[in-house]
Order: sequence, then C-alpha cells, then structure tokens
Amino acid sequence: MIEIDLSGRVALITGGTRGIGLGIALKLGEAGARCVLTHRWGSADPDELAGLFEDRGAPRPLIEMADVSRSEDTEALMARIKEDHDGVDILIHNVAFAARPKELKEYRKRSLIRSLEYSAWPLVDYVEAARGSFGRPPGHVVAISSDGADRSYPGYDFVAASKSVLEVLARYLGGHLAGESVVNVVRFGMVPTESFEAMFGEEFWEFLAAQGIEAADLLSPEECGNAVLALCSGLMDAMQSEVITVDKAMAFEDNLMRRYERWRQCR
Repeated sequence: MIEIDLSGRVALITGGTRGIGLGIALKLGEAGARCVLTHRWGSADPDELAGLFEDRGAPRPLIEMADVSRSEDTEALMARIKEDHDGVDILIHNVAFAARPKELKEYRKRSLIRSLEYSAWPLVDYVEAARGSFGRPPGHVVAISSDGADRSYPGYDFVAASKSVLEVLARYLGGHLAGESVVNVVRFGMVPTESFEAMFGEEFWEFLAAQGIEAADLLSPEECGNAVLALCSGLMDAMQSEVITVDKAMAFEDNLMRRYERWRQCR
C-alpha cells in the first residue's frame, strides 16, 4: 500500500479498546494519528493498551471512559480532548448494543430504543459535539456497520434495525457536511473478536469447521483497521455517503448463520 501519514491528526474511536475498534485504532496509530479511545465500565487496561501502541511505534493513546448514550459523558470527553488538542480530525463510531431476542415474545420497545441510543444516535451526537467544542466537525467520519442490515442473523433483530438507522443517518450526514467532512459507512462481515466469541461460542467454530471454514477465512480486526485507514487517508475522498462492504466472500455463503441454527437443531 501507499504509505499513509496521519501525523498530527487526532482520531477518536468509540469502543476503541477492544476488538474491531482496537484493530482500527492500532492501524491509525501506526500511521501517526494520536488516538482517543473510549470504553465503558472499567473494561480497559491503560498500560496494556499503551504497550500495544508502543510496540507498533504509535503515539500513546488517550483512554477515556465514556458512555456514548450519555450527552454529559460526551461533553466531558470533548473537554478532556480539548486540553491537549485543537480538534478531532477523524471520528470512528464503532459502539453497538446487542439485545438478542430469541423469539417474538421477547421483543421490547426499550431494547430497540437502547440499541438506537448506542448504535446509531452517537454518530450524530459526536459530530455535533466536536463542532461545538472545536468550531469544526471531524474531517473524516466512519460509521462501523455490519451486513446484518441486509442479512438475517439469529437474535440480531435490534442490532440490525439500529445499524440500518445508522447507515441512513450517515448518508444524510454526508450531505449536510459536504465540503466539511467525508462521511462513509463500512460494513464488516464476521470478525472473531471477544464479543463474537461471547455471542456464538465454541460450538459455532465446530459448525464452521464442518463447512470447511477456518478462522483465517474470516476478517481480522487488523484487516478492518486497514480498510478504515484507507478511508481516512484522503485517497478516497471522492466517496461520500457510501456504504462499503468489506468481507472475504462470506456473503456468498447461503445464509451461514441460519444454516448454523439448522445444524444445531439436527445434532
């Protein structure tokens, strides 16, 4: 790849201390960006994370606990960033909340609203908070989605709904911010992260092996980071308000997750 230099730029990654968010943050950090990582409930070890960045020659990240659904946390986060920086140049919204109903009777309006509060609305809230704090929105805004907006995954009902809303908001946001920000959505296929393991467990890996699919056939957090780095490089700024899918041909499988459900029932 062409060497990308993000030195001097500030990248804010929500949910940036684990999984896909961390994979993105490390790639942006390698390119020289000063990363601000948010997390919740003490789920991050600052020294361990700093070591990961140091090993890659990346600037030490600023790690802040902030609930993306709480405006007061967002305001406090921007105030903290302002102590060291004069703006947010890159915003990656990566947080999602997953309430997993197994059947219709488990549908709850509050679960949908909560999913929207975490997965969709913070994209707008953070852009506006950055504009209010620094007088300008981030130059690059990337919303992290999944192909669950178009495909059927067991228990993914509310996440899929909120990701669909996220994608619509991102597209319109790109129109409103034309000339100020480049806004895009990236849909990632299956990525084996801690959240992925917690949701599907070892049994799902047995199923994948039975289909001849290995972990290497799925996306890695680092590969997700490469895709986002390319979008934030300035080389693809002609793409505005686009929804871009990044996968390893898994979408060509015949609804893998539903096949998994049938596989479990037949065991």
